[in-house]
Amino acid sequence: MQPKPSDHASDADGPAPAPRRRLGNRPVFFVLAVLAAAIFTVGWGTALLGYSGTLNQAHYQTIAWKVDSATEASITFQVNARNPTLCLITATDAQHVQVGQTEVAVEAGLRDVRATVETVREATSIQVASCREQEPAEASGE
Repeated sequence: MQPKPSDHASDADGPAPAPRRRLGNRPVFFVLAVLAAAIFTVGWGTALLGYSGTLNQAHYQTIAWKVDSATEASITFQVNARNPTLCLITATDAQHVQVGQTEVAVEAGLRDVRATVETVREATSIQVASCREQEPAEASGE
């Protein structure tokens, strides 16, 4: 004959005790983990924006460039910026050595700009190296 469950355990023992709560079950640790993840996400987003150049940097695009002579090259480019901008234009030769550079001040807004760079020898290319927005006080020379 098979033993009955009541033969092994007494009904007087009552239900099994509830499992003890461990530290990982408390909502405090969950809240701290969510808070840490939010701080990390904001920091990562700020870093990506800063490294990609969207913070305090104007957007520019080269439209055309031309080597005018052995000592001069010109470029036409477009700048879109909220503040006055300072753009660095560089000219290079066939060995990619910089042979000339100039800085061009550009007003705020969407602007088409033409610049000329004097070179020490004939250039083979000319490009906008960078455009940085300036604080209004910096742009006016104060």
